[in-house]
Amino acid sequence: MSAEPAAQTPAEAPPGRVVLDARDITRALTRISHEVLERNKGGDDVVLLGIPRRGVPLARRIADRISSVEGHEVPVGSLDVTMYRDDLRRGPARALMHTEIPPGGIEDRTVVLVDDVLFSGRTIRAALDALGDVGRPRVVQLAVLVDRGHRELPIRADFVGKNLPTSLVERVFVRLEETDGLDTVTIDTRPEQPAGSEEAGQS
Repeated sequence: MSAEPAAQTPAEAPPGRVVLDARDITRALTRISHEVLERNKGGDDVVLLGIPRRGVPLARRIADRISSVEGHEVPVGSLDVTMYRDDLRRGPARALMHTEIPPGGIEDRTVVLVDDVLFSGRTIRAALDALGDVGRPRVVQLAVLVDRGHRELPIRADFVGKNLPTSLVERVFVRLEETDGLDTVTIDTRPEQPAGSEEAGQS
């Protein structure tokens, strides 16, 4: 993901064609939450780690839904992958994000990494390297709001909100209430990014 941008104001409409609105995102996250519980036979050993920037609020929303079903709090944190990326020398300097490992750590736990868009797979490769420096989970799973295809590495998501076939010239923009003032996913084909926005389709 790119360096953290300035958040959009709620009145600023995102570019492109809307493919998921707020209700779609809510339904997708609810479905992912139930799939996580089903796959892991409950949430007792589950820890959710969001990949900044927008993976973090997504992880918190999923954790809230799991907690409401399980009747107890599910640990949730964040995992910065900036210094583990393989493209640091190919672009401008990236701002460091925040890593926050919940109390109790991740040792011998089921860690669910959460991100907004899965594309090349390189962000997730970096996340796996970063994870190795903070503990040794028993299992690592991946949940994404959108899988847009075009993988460059043999990485797949365990839980997907929306499979979204795209062309390489298209950009996928995720906007969330916590970071941007609204919930929406759009596809745009313009060649340049709008000022102050983040292309969320390069993970």
